[in-house]
Amino acid sequence: METAAEKTPARWESLPSWLLAQTAHHAQRLVADGFSSVGARGYHYRLLATLKEFGPASQAALGRRSGIHLSDMVAAINELADRKLVERAPDPSDRRRNVISLTAAGGRHLRRLEKQLAECQDELLAPLSPEERQRLTELLARLLDHHNRRTGTPEEPRR
Repeated sequence: METAAEKTPARWESLPSWLLAQTAHHAQRLVADGFSSVGARGYHYRLLATLKEFGPASQAALGRRSGIHLSDMVAAINELADRKLVERAPDPSDRRRNVISLTAAGGRHLRRLEKQLAECQDELLAPLSPEERQRLTELLARLLDHHNRRTGTPEEPRR
């Protein structure tokens, strides 16, 4: 039974910012747990999906496209390369830099991650009808676009 000390104060429990933050916590947990269950992390999905959509890229371009900081990028690429999901090769036009490519195994792993991600989305949005899910997604995209334009932030990759 919930005590008064454990109850969320009414002053903020209906604030959109608080509701978004609390829902984001649940979304992050669901996605992290889902990816973990198939031996992956969110960075793995973002890198594999970016390579699938845009093709081979330098680590710097891959970082910009995926929204992953360069300091995290190297470790994530190393993890994927160790599992033969990506291939790292010298750039023929500039041997000082590497080009990262998606392997066939990486493409198969990406499909598994996308299936897992779809299950996480279904769990997160379980109480909503398909129409409500679509409307919520549209509204969230509109909010994100508005704030990105106001702050000059480039569009973040969608999960």
